[in-house]
Amino acid sequence: MKLTKILLLVLLLALVVVPAVVPASMVNAAIQMLIAALFACAFNLLCGQGGMLSFGHAAYFGVGSFATLHAMNALNGHGLLPTPLLPLIGALGGFICGVCAGWFATKRAGVYFSMITLALAELLHSLAPHLSALFGGEAGISSMRSPAWGLDFGDATQVYYLTLVWVVMSIALLYAFTLTPMGRLTFALRENGHRLQFLGYNVHRLRVLVFALSAMFSGIAGGLQALNLESANYVLFDMHYSAEVVLNTYIGGVNVFLGPVLGAALMTFFGNAASDLTQSWLLYQGLLFVLVMMFMPSGLAGLVLAWSAQIRRNGWLAVIPAAVTALLTAALVSLAVVFAIETLQRVFSQDYQALLIAGQPWPAISLFGRDWLPGSPLTWAMPVLLGLAGLLMLKLARRQWLRLLDDERGSKPAALTLQAEGDAP
Repeated sequence: MKLTKILLLVLLLALVVVPAVVPASMVNAAIQMLIAALFACAFNLLCGQGGMLSFGHAAYFGVGSFATLHAMNALNGHGLLPTPLLPLIGALGGFICGVCAGWFATKRAGVYFSMITLALAELLHSLAPHLSALFGGEAGISSMRSPAWGLDFGDATQVYYLTLVWVVMSIALLYAFTLTPMGRLTFALRENGHRLQFLGYNVHRLRVLVFALSAMFSGIAGGLQALNLESANYVLFDMHYSAEVVLNTYIGGVNVFLGPVLGAALMTFFGNAASDLTQSWLLYQGLLFVLVMMFMPSGLAGLVLAWSAQIRRNGWLAVIPAAVTALLTAALVSLAVVFAIETLQRVFSQDYQALLIAGQPWPAISLFGRDWLPGSPLTWAMPVLLGLAGLLMLKLARRQWLRLLDDERGSKPAALTLQAEGDAP
């Protein structure tokens, strides 16, 4: 626990110095990562802790964004709600919509609940372009950040620190909620709602409250998005954003409180970096989600906790060989997949097809700093060889991991025997 607090403090200090050590363009990416982290953490209150999978949570993110923009235009950053406090309007909008939508959606559970949330979000997405007074039609709504508290909020650095303060406070409040009696009931709701009802609790009211709180913090994230971009469009209600938060949350890990934060930050950074390098970045994101669900159901946070547990039990020296082998496995398999996908994407692209001349060899394609001939067997042998090497390393990594687990199981009986001998008269 003490080590966890130290790591969190180090992470917070690192976030504070980000604008001083990264380029200005990366500050905007860092703001997006913080907003995505808060959105995923708010979603996890409903999904991971409450056991209710929503497919339309982008609706409350979008409502919070539009509510904040209307407040920016109406109040001009002055009065009782200066610019730094405007996300409270987003929270209010998200909470009200969460209560209304949650009252109907939570009357059903499981797949039916998910389908109702999806239907409500798609209904809002369809109506938004026609409700010009609320959502600005096709053009959307725009505004400008007003100076407040001696700050003009004209550069990305000031917006970053404002976003950081809101995100840290919101995540701290979400964590504090898990420690309350109602937060404990939320976990019980996920495990067995029928037993709670049998014990006399109003399960529907509890579900509505959890839904509304999740929508409220999603509205705060939407409000921060409005302050950052100073505009919003009905596209925010699109299914893409609802699916994105689901992917980020599950990739990070729904059973660890900060798992969605990890998943959202990494996937947002991956999207910003990979979208400039390849057109197939969404395919890589989907492949990563499938692999995590198949081989790491506990997510990236669960993987980190598993390795941390092995380090505590066996020490660094015993874990380093298995860790290095696992990293080499991931690198080789990733290279094989990227090589194959990028080669195929370039070969079948319209620009490349336009270069083909009948009876002439296929032109070379540039990949990994060198030219590759699509007609050469070596080009297609490379991903195969890399994949085979990755599979061999995977077999070795699995053997080393099982050896660590066997050592752990073998140490427990020995410890119990020593304890029994010590207790004997």
